[in-house]
Amino acid sequence: MTFKLTGIALAVAFAFATAAQAQTTQTPAKRDTAEPPRAEQSTSNRKAKDMEEERIEQQAKADKAKCDALKANAKDICMAEAKGKEKVAKAELDAKHATDKVKAERKVQETKAEATYEVAKQKCDDQKGEAKDACMKQARVDRDRAKGNAEKQADAKEEKRAATGGTAPASPDKPKKSY
Repeated sequence: MTFKLTGIALAVAFAFATAAQAQTTQTPAKRDTAEPPRAEQSTSNRKAKDMEEERIEQQAKADKAKCDALKANAKDICMAEAKGKEKVAKAELDAKHATDKVKAERKVQETKAEATYEVAKQKCDDQKGEAKDACMKQARVDRDRAKGNAEKQADAKEEKRAATGGTAPASPDKPKKSY
């Protein structure tokens, strides 16, 4: 609870500080430095990303702390969920600031698949014998299917981008067509 309140207070303080900074900062008519205006934007973007990353880490600590009260496999499941949530949040943050959005979105989908798989593996540990084997097999199938879907979506987006005149990087594993 205190982590949430701290996070909210931090976000509100950051918003007010940013608004105050925006109101008091004046842009000179002529720049004396050789730095392009994008340098200021990238600095503020980096600070915002660092703040968001710090928030994600604080939330992960709070989620993991909730798991401490649990015992045995329930604790393992809780920890897998907390770690997965943190990894997905970080992947989404990276995707938000990435230059290659298609690749970043694919990574987010794969991270989600891996996180779901890790939780499913822990849940399978509650079972024994053939039931456990079947559960593990299903978890692997679900993970592989999710990763395959992410790959198909990324390939489709790259092909669409290439077809519309955008610049798509050449895929090293697919041969180029020659006409």
